[in-house]
Amino acid sequence: MSQIQVISGRGMPLGGSDIDTDRIIPARFLRCVTFDGLGTQVFADDRQQMQGQHPFDSPEFQGANILVVNGNFGCGSSREHAPQALSKWGIQALVGESFAEIFLGNCVAIGIPCVTAEPEAIRQLQAKLQSHPQGVITVDLSGMKVQCDDLTLPVEMSPGSRQMFLSGQWDSCGQLVANKLQVQATARQLPYMSWASP
Repeated sequence: MSQIQVISGRGMPLGGSDIDTDRIIPARFLRCVTFDGLGTQVFADDRQQMQGQHPFDSPEFQGANILVVNGNFGCGSSREHAPQALSKWGIQALVGESFAEIFLGNCVAIGIPCVTAEPEAIRQLQAKLQSHPQGVITVDLSGMKVQCDDLTLPVEMSPGSRQMFLSGQWDSCGQLVANKLQVQATARQLPYMSWASP
């Protein structure tokens, strides 16, 4: 199981509230068999409309791994393709004012922490990243803070999600593998796991 306590790297500001999952990954890209390749299509329609001026196209934000957003990010359809697309692009953590509940749950399930801060703090952080895109940003789940150069912000996360990341329990597949013997013992006790072939 993989513990996630600190994520460091470069940040990308993405302004606007109520950015829904249809904008994060348009519906026409949902026919994929695997999530591979979704990263190149993240925000495809927004990027096309902005003709290279979208943060995901800006040269200064290429390689960023922490996305800083505003309110109700990930609202709309409950597709897990949205966090998967962000992950495949390279996003490892999100900092925002608030997140849609299902989107947040889908992020936790694939190991992307989402922390929240007050709207004014988020605006300060976005402005800092806009003016200094090469600055180092750190999301510290142990200390519940985000630091970007000389700016330090307190952040919040539900205690359950935080504990899952700190302990590594967010990784359900990892938990199954780590507890293989207990899984096998439980399976042996289930009557429908020992049927005889005709």
